[in-house]
Amino acid sequence: MTGAIAARQTNLRALSVWAAAVAVYLLAVFHRSSLSVAGLIAADRFDISASQLSTFTMVQLLVYAAMQIPVGLMLDRFGPRRMLLVGLTVLTVAQFSFAFAGTYTTGIAARVFVGIGDAMIFISVLRLVSTWFPPLRIPVVTQLTGLIGQLGAVAAAVPMTMAFEHFGWTDTYLVAAGIGVVLGVWLFVIVHDTPEQRVVHGPAISVEAVIDGLRSSWRQPGTRLGFWTHFSLQYGATTLALLWGYPFFVRGQGLSPTAAGLLLTLLTIATMISGPFVGVLVGRRPFHRSTLVLGILAALVTAWTAVLAWPGPAPMWLLVLLVCAVGVGGPGSMVAFDFARSFNPPERLGSATGIVNQGGFIASLLSILGIGLVLDILTPGTSSDYSPESFTWAMCVPYVLWSIGATQIVRYRRKARTDLAERDPEAYEQLRHGGRVLAPQR
Repeated sequence: MTGAIAARQTNLRALSVWAAAVAVYLLAVFHRSSLSVAGLIAADRFDISASQLSTFTMVQLLVYAAMQIPVGLMLDRFGPRRMLLVGLTVLTVAQFSFAFAGTYTTGIAARVFVGIGDAMIFISVLRLVSTWFPPLRIPVVTQLTGLIGQLGAVAAAVPMTMAFEHFGWTDTYLVAAGIGVVLGVWLFVIVHDTPEQRVVHGPAISVEAVIDGLRSSWRQPGTRLGFWTHFSLQYGATTLALLWGYPFFVRGQGLSPTAAGLLLTLLTIATMISGPFVGVLVGRRPFHRSTLVLGILAALVTAWTAVLAWPGPAPMWLLVLLVCAVGVGGPGSMVAFDFARSFNPPERLGSATGIVNQGGFIASLLSILGIGLVLDILTPGTSSDYSPESFTWAMCVPYVLWSIGATQIVRYRRKARTDLAERDPEAYEQLRHGGRVLAPQR
């Protein structure tokens, strides 16, 4: 009985730590997405063009991607608790600054720091998940983390729209920033780096150690498998949700603004619903994670192709299938972090996770920029000049990235399996039969 009570207390403690951390992640996604419904207000406030407005999103993505490796190294050195506190502080100050920003330059500066703070949150939460939960539960908890984070995007839509209407720009962003103060207190009181230690100190960061750690992480085929998995599956949803989904559905498919908005909402719902199922499959069949990834990618590409190849506007049922397939790609991309965890030792997990997390955001930038470039070439002028034909060609840009990603996934899953089998045959057999392993330090 005593053992059962102790186990129950340990589980409750782990859940309380995770709840505090995932609440911060939800807020980070909220801050990341908070400009999505404020575009017209921002254009008027800063007196900027549409291309300047899009720069806010692009800057955030660029900063987020650029920060992943530095954040991963700092995570290995300082631990997730301190990284979460610093990231939340930067996010909160950035949103306070954005509330009072009156010029385009100050607005861009604020979004740069939103990207910096945001970059520190997600991989820190994943580190807590890996240290507080048993191996077989990690995939499911990881997917639940992503699912709950999506609620931040939902909260940044209708609630923010209503808040702007009733309270205006400054008060709305001040209230949003103030939530960070409350969560910071909760985080400080509840979160410990591990069940045994409040704060974990890693080895001091030096140039030699950084180079060696990054080289070792990138040399590991499992890290590259994770990178290309994230590269292949994450950017579809990001491309549609952050910029091109709404114009594609309205200009390219002839839908009403309301119908386009509903499809984008369905995209988020599909992501949230599918996450736990992907997590369970990964937990039960870890050896076949890459097969699951390739299956999701095949379904996504098939749906995308069917929509583009349909003569004229695609029927609504097919567009629904498209956003559902793209939505499942989000949880599919989260499998990348399980690859990083399984094939890297704990002391390199931060840098490996940072490398993996770059993949999807690099692909998102290439996809968003590529689609915009093709549209500009085919229909120079304003967005009102975009034709369905131009969108059909522009939305072919992702095929280049998918082809590269799928080829690399097949390549590196073979290398990762071979590498593990040669270095540690026992661990390889354990993985084949449903076990979870961490690669030993070389």
